[in-house]
Amino acid sequence: MRGTIFVSNDQEAYMSESSYIEIRGDRENNLRDIDLRIPKHQITVFTGVSGSGKSSVLFDTIAQEAGRQLNSTFSSFARLFLPKYRRPDVDAVANISPAVVIEQKPLGGNARSTLGTISDVNPLLRILFSRFGQSKHGTASNAFSFNDPQGMCATCQGIGRTYVLKLDAAVDQTKSLAAGAVQLPGYTNNAYYQQLLIKAQLFDNDKPVADFTPAEMQLLLNGAATEDQRKKDKFEGIGRQFFRRLVKSDGDTSAAAQKQLDQFAQMDVCPDCHGQRYNQDVLNSRIAGKNIFDLTDMQLDELDALLATWTAPQMAPLLHDLHQKLGDLIEIGLDYLSLTRETASLSGGESQRVKTVQYLGNALTDMLYILDEPSTGLHPRDVHRLNDLLAKLRDNGNTVLVVEHDPDVIKVADHIIDMGPGAGIHGGTVTFTGSYSELLASGTLTGKALRQHLPLNAHPRPATTFITSRPSSLHNLNNTQLSVPTGLFTVITGVAGSGKSTLVEQVFAKDHPEAVIIDQAPLHANSRSSIATYTGILDRLRQIFAKETGKPAGFFSANSTGGCPECKGKGTVELNLSFMDNVSVECPTCHGSKFKAEVLDYKIRGLSIVDMMHMTVEEAVAFFNDKKISAKLQAVENVGLSYLQIGQTLDTLSGGEGQRLKIAAELLNDGNLYILDEPTTGLHTADTANMIRIINDLVDQGNTVIVIEHNTDVMRAADWIVDIGPDGGSRGGQIVYAGPVAGIKNIKDSITAEYI
Repeated sequence: MRGTIFVSNDQEAYMSESSYIEIRGDRENNLRDIDLRIPKHQITVFTGVSGSGKSSVLFDTIAQEAGRQLNSTFSSFARLFLPKYRRPDVDAVANISPAVVIEQKPLGGNARSTLGTISDVNPLLRILFSRFGQSKHGTASNAFSFNDPQGMCATCQGIGRTYVLKLDAAVDQTKSLAAGAVQLPGYTNNAYYQQLLIKAQLFDNDKPVADFTPAEMQLLLNGAATEDQRKKDKFEGIGRQFFRRLVKSDGDTSAAAQKQLDQFAQMDVCPDCHGQRYNQDVLNSRIAGKNIFDLTDMQLDELDALLATWTAPQMAPLLHDLHQKLGDLIEIGLDYLSLTRETASLSGGESQRVKTVQYLGNALTDMLYILDEPSTGLHPRDVHRLNDLLAKLRDNGNTVLVVEHDPDVIKVADHIIDMGPGAGIHGGTVTFTGSYSELLASGTLTGKALRQHLPLNAHPRPATTFITSRPSSLHNLNNTQLSVPTGLFTVITGVAGSGKSTLVEQVFAKDHPEAVIIDQAPLHANSRSSIATYTGILDRLRQIFAKETGKPAGFFSANSTGGCPECKGKGTVELNLSFMDNVSVECPTCHGSKFKAEVLDYKIRGLSIVDMMHMTVEEAVAFFNDKKISAKLQAVENVGLSYLQIGQTLDTLSGGEGQRLKIAAELLNDGNLYILDEPTTGLHTADTANMIRIINDLVDQGNTVIVIEHNTDVMRAADWIVDIGPDGGSRGGQIVYAGPVAGIKNIKDSITAEYI
């Protein structure tokens, strides 16, 4: 019959099997030779404590193999220019599609990268103004770009900020030029730039600079008004010369240059464009009374509403695309941002949502989308927006795989895979597969944790004295002042974009520089850094070995004279397989130990330094009787990382493990005021209680602890809560409530109150 397709039993069986991603014998990192079947075209959430093996399955197995197999379809020459993927330690991975990995890592970028440039909204606005702007500046869209010489402000090169000399640091005005008044690099004694200055004969070189007229001071700092005259004078001005040498056009500088800039200059708003980045010709071009900066500086929801009032038929195609891109960003809960927001200032959660939205506009199907805790940075009120986004990706015909701890995200999963039962050596197995309702009924750690919530703090510590910040209107703050009770556990809450980070990290922390800040910035991890190096344990161990053996401390360092000469202390070597991808294998000389063989002959209490690196934190605490080492190990153990080997490299840690290791290291420092930015990031619900215990221990020791957090269990456990809002962006920036946690339930304007 026409239109009928007959399917054989073999084909039917294949079609059934191919609807699953098949993993067999996965031994990556701590995985214990596991087998998995993951349904395709569904949302599958991976749960389990931090370090249980979730990332090893998704990122180190599926994502690596998907990338490796996709690369294999290209020629060997083309593969030289593609990202490198290694073969994971697994027997087989079948039925996978090309993978898009959306991690928590911030977008980063330099001072020229903004939300408008990364989201491709700015290019559409540039075309709009090049075609329809009154007082035309140019017909090419790049003429309206602050990253193009035609569009940028010439003074700040399109960055919106520029360096200004600290006059007192740059010039000793009590001296004359001949006596060395200029303190900048290159002006000492008979240095090159000092000679140019004296030979220019533009000044009375023997007159104290304090006696210079304003015109003379201007000439000294910036040279003549025109470039031609500066060339004729053979003098460009000490400030102009200083910044030309040190400041790059992309706003980025080397560490050495930055040190000199910090000493002699300070960043300030550009005096010519007033931070708007564009030259005056661009700013004079307007549509309906608005220039391109006016539009990009609006909140996204306000911009979308304004563009909806523009009805000219010839603009319709551009406006349609603009509404689509803006609508996607607004739907995912970023309505409070503006296009001028620099990407480097976006949080990990905001960055991840921006990256996710970028994939909604394409028509690709049967892709793998792998997301790492996409709920990070989201207030409970906004999690439904993320769930809608995940559903859209799935409904477009894709497979969505998510690492997540948020109960509201886990709840919408079509399928759940729970890893565990513990972390590290205590994890690496599949403890549950099934639906959300089945997970709740299971006896797994995740199932139990989802069935219970920590109670409201019934006996908060009393507030007696307070420390405050100055009133501020930075960003969206509304002359807001933060007062925090001393010696208490305070949580700062509010929806994303309400002003929490601005008030705490950019205002309060600057007013109280003694504060120890533990933020979300990732660890600087590589294959040579380990828990032992990060905490300083290894430095102490090398000193002990050196004292006991008479050998220099460097002899016991894999990164110094003790390193294996074959692999240079890395433990692995790369094999060049000609037209095939290079393969990393265990070093045949040191067998992965990283050290010369003779180093292993030196032992303390029967153990070499390599033996000690293989100890878990728990084992090392019991083994060492050195006070300095014990204190550091106990701090790591205290944050729940006792299962990790002290020699484990940082690039193998999960996001949650890295966050807790950073907390452990910071808590070793002396301080009485701590600021923690979302410390539950990467933490399983069952681990939240331990984090709360750590915070309370700090408070019991006489410290003041301020926590920015969206986790409701952390909110309930606090002594004092400060809710900022009531909403995000221009609708936020005010303190809605400050007081004991129980009192917030009566505040009608508090969005947070609905979820506590």
